[in-house]
Amino acid sequence: MNLDLSPEDQEFRAEVRSFIDEHLTDEMREGQNTTSSMYPEPEFSQPWQRALQKKGWLVPLWPTEWGGTGWTGLQRFIFENECALAGAPLVHPMGVRLVGPVIIRFGTEEQKAKFLPRIVSSEDYWCQGFSEPGAGSDLASLALKAQSDGADYVLNGSKIWTTHAHHANWMFALVRTSSEGKRQDGISFLLVDMKSPGVTVRPISTIGGDHDVNEVFFDNVKVPMSNLIGEENSGWECAKYLLEFERGAGIFSPRMRSQFKRVAKAAEVSGVSHHDFLARFGETASDLAAFEWLELRSIAGLLAGQSPGPVASILKLKGSRLKQSIAQLGVEALGTASLRWRSPSKLGGLPSQLADVLVPEYCNSRAYTIFGGASEIQLGLIAKNLLDV
Repeated sequence: MNLDLSPEDQEFRAEVRSFIDEHLTDEMREGQNTTSSMYPEPEFSQPWQRALQKKGWLVPLWPTEWGGTGWTGLQRFIFENECALAGAPLVHPMGVRLVGPVIIRFGTEEQKAKFLPRIVSSEDYWCQGFSEPGAGSDLASLALKAQSDGADYVLNGSKIWTTHAHHANWMFALVRTSSEGKRQDGISFLLVDMKSPGVTVRPISTIGGDHDVNEVFFDNVKVPMSNLIGEENSGWECAKYLLEFERGAGIFSPRMRSQFKRVAKAAEVSGVSHHDFLARFGETASDLAAFEWLELRSIAGLLAGQSPGPVASILKLKGSRLKQSIAQLGVEALGTASLRWRSPSKLGGLPSQLADVLVPEYCNSRAYTIFGGASEIQLGLIAKNLLDV
């Protein structure tokens, strides 16, 4: 993607590159390079986040009074693009991009003062407690019960597919505080200390062989009522606001372009040359370029603390499908090498090294059009919000 940068933006790009050269270590880069699941392990991401925090660059989406950068949309894109090109670890988004904006928008001053600085300092590592065994795309049917005893909410139930819950010390969760009226009207947004008695985390191994997600069980877990964000039974508004940030406030195309370059390398090493593959490779390259421009256009007018709005559904839908297309090309480019992923060291060679990442990426990519809001849900939201039907 070629952009005509102003002298100020060129100077900013040079500053970003200088920062990366100084603070990005080989260990951080290798940790990101070998990550086939959604996010790198905290041992790689958190040192990078702390370096960004010291520079004042960790939470560009936040208002400046809470640590935001005040960057333009183009500067955000330049920053993300340079980080992706350099192989910097992906910033864990749960605190920075998801619950942080919700606390800023709906939290009390006391809640902001308590939680926001600890997100910025990376002292707290967050996970998202939304999906349940019977509530995924139909999130309004969630059943994790939270009953008030006057001082605390007492939680009983479970969450599932909880990314990095085995690392997290805090969870933001949607809970059932009422069964009256519409299902959405009985949901509340709670912040849960993962060290609370009665919280149990059990691992789920994905089809890609990673331990990225978990089941989380709650057995009479007490959560102070002061950890309620917004009004009781008004958590659905918090959730909708958060999901706009999850689906449309990130910048994903630079990371997808890095993945696409690995696919191109695999095709070069394997010598794949049949027409169907090359045609789809070209189509995907064009789709990726178009997605880059869509992202840049969407973030250009996004002010600090502002949610993306309905366009988030378009970005989520297109981005999920594009990630799957790139992942599909990856295993096809590897050919027979894709049958020996996670290979013994004796096999060695670049094809096996690429397969160690590209094949798990392909397996895990099957979930892209489900988590964060299934594609069918996004199509419905697009029709409702943008086409007015």
